Amino acid sequence: MSIESKSFAAAEQALPRLEIRVRSATEAATWRIRILWFQVILAFLLVECALWAARLSVRSRWAVGTGLIVLLMAMIDQPSLRKLGLGWPGARGTVATLAVGVGIAALMIVLTGIVGGQIPANPRFPNWQMAWKYLIWALLQQFLLQSFFFSRFEELYGSDRAVWLSGTLFALVHVPNMILTSCTLFSGLLFCELFRRHRNIYPLGIIHALLGLTLSSVVPESLLQHMRVGIGFLR
Repeated sequence: MSIESKSFAAAEQALPRLEIRVRSATEAATWRIRILWFQVILAFLLVECALWAARLSVRSRWAVGTGLIVLLMAMIDQPSLRKLGLGWPGARGTVATLAVGVGIAALMIVLTGIVGGQIPANPRFPNWQMAWKYLIWALLQQFLLQSFFFSRFEELYGSDRAVWLSGTLFALVHVPNMILTSCTLFSGLLFCELFRRHRNIYPLGIIHALLGLTLSSVVPESLLQHMRVGIGFLR
């Protein structure tokens, strides 16, 4: 009986340790959710400040600061290159992504011709000599959209919901340019779905630039407003 009593006592002492471990894991998961949401909200607010600051010089400083803070938050957990979408692109995913982008760009041109639109709609815009700069800008946007926002929403809610949340957020930052907001809702969802499937931002940056330049070639400047967003659209 003494042996059994000692065994029962030992078991009774082990239970609190298990409870503490479970409670610690739950608290850690709760804090992780809070940290991820803090990062998402902070990054979105910083982007909005960069878009809505009164002066161009101030917007530029906000943009640089936002980029550095987002990069720090993206790298602080030491994620893998694959998770960030920065690894070497696979041939199948690259071909599929580029094919989708080229197909949509061609469809935009064909539909513009069918409805009698002028191509190019803006003789001076876009400036094709600056296309390489827009490509870099598109890649940076894809890093922010996929490597930062999508990755966090994916951890919070899974990849399917992350597509909708990230794509919608991408459209919101283009307010109040409603032409761009409508187009980027579609393209944002498309980009996020392609990222979910193929996990690489390099081909996404290419088709982002392709579709943006095509859009500026088929939509009149009076509607597109040089693709301005934020306070720049209102001026």
